[in-house]
Amino acid sequence: MPSDNPIARKLDELCDRPMTFMHVCGTHEAAIAKNGIRSMLPANLKIVMGPGCPVCITPQGEIDAAIELAEKGCIIATYGDLLRVPGSAGTLESCSGDVRIVQGVHKAVEIAQKTDTEVIFVSVGFETTAPTVAAILLTSPPKNFSILSCHRIVPPAMQWLLSQGEAKLDGFLLPGHVLTVAGINEYRKFPVPQVIAGFEADDILLGLCMLAAQVKEGVSRVENAYPRAVMEEGNPKALAIMNQVFEPCDVEWRGFPVIPESGLRLKEAYAQYDAQKKFGIMYKKVTKNSACICDKVLRGIAEPSDCKLFNTACTPRTPVGPCMVSHEGACKIWATYHVHR
Repeated sequence: MPSDNPIARKLDELCDRPMTFMHVCGTHEAAIAKNGIRSMLPANLKIVMGPGCPVCITPQGEIDAAIELAEKGCIIATYGDLLRVPGSAGTLESCSGDVRIVQGVHKAVEIAQKTDTEVIFVSVGFETTAPTVAAILLTSPPKNFSILSCHRIVPPAMQWLLSQGEAKLDGFLLPGHVLTVAGINEYRKFPVPQVIAGFEADDILLGLCMLAAQVKEGVSRVENAYPRAVMEEGNPKALAIMNQVFEPCDVEWRGFPVIPESGLRLKEAYAQYDAQKKFGIMYKKVTKNSACICDKVLRGIAEPSDCKLFNTACTPRTPVGPCMVSHEGACKIWATYHVHR
């Protein structure tokens, strides 16, 4: 433990018993790995990864649906990370259809405005990206535009993780950018220590310190260590736009079963922009058939280096699982920063 960081020294004092905290954010994992934060932690403190990468938790059935639409002649537009995520028999990158990388939903709409071909935006992300998609749909985009909604909501996944108990969690380091939009209130229902943290090294160490203090005191509350960005009510305007267009639905997460009301689907008033309804596409359950353990990494019960494929058969250039594809995926982050423990 370095002596020149007072937060790290305080954390060492507070951790008087084994503690396991989960973050639910790929950006947190990247900051932890880049700054070598795990090397600064007490031996009895463990940080595990949760389902914080929206690309990683998109199940194979949704990838297969996007590939099916591409091969039917639709133009598929989405973020670059999603192109190499494996479906059951290939990726969007390897399929024969017209698949284009865009920076956001507005760019997909621009494509639709310049063609008569159907354009479908594969829309992934948590509460951070859903409001921007909703805002676009409120502008009445072209009739040849629709979205394949693959959005997820964070709290139901946290509820599932706590109810299962397999990761034996003592608390959560909450994602600052999600709560900037969603606000704090929804998280107060969880009976475990929670701290909202920013993304600098000291932000994360402070968040861990506050979590350890709660455990030591035997209390459970939501504390905000990121007040420069997160307010109690979040962003009411963004939430109102999201709730005007989307409604919760039961969906599968990669590595998880169907989690009740953890997804977002378009309300009936916006059904004309729902690619599933427009083209009669069903999301099919796909059984995992590889040695990849991304499912365990996403549930906080394994580390990337526990996988026998990690940095051997599965690398950032030749990914087998989704966690090695996205820049928010734990395996790619560990490979990038040469983390092996």
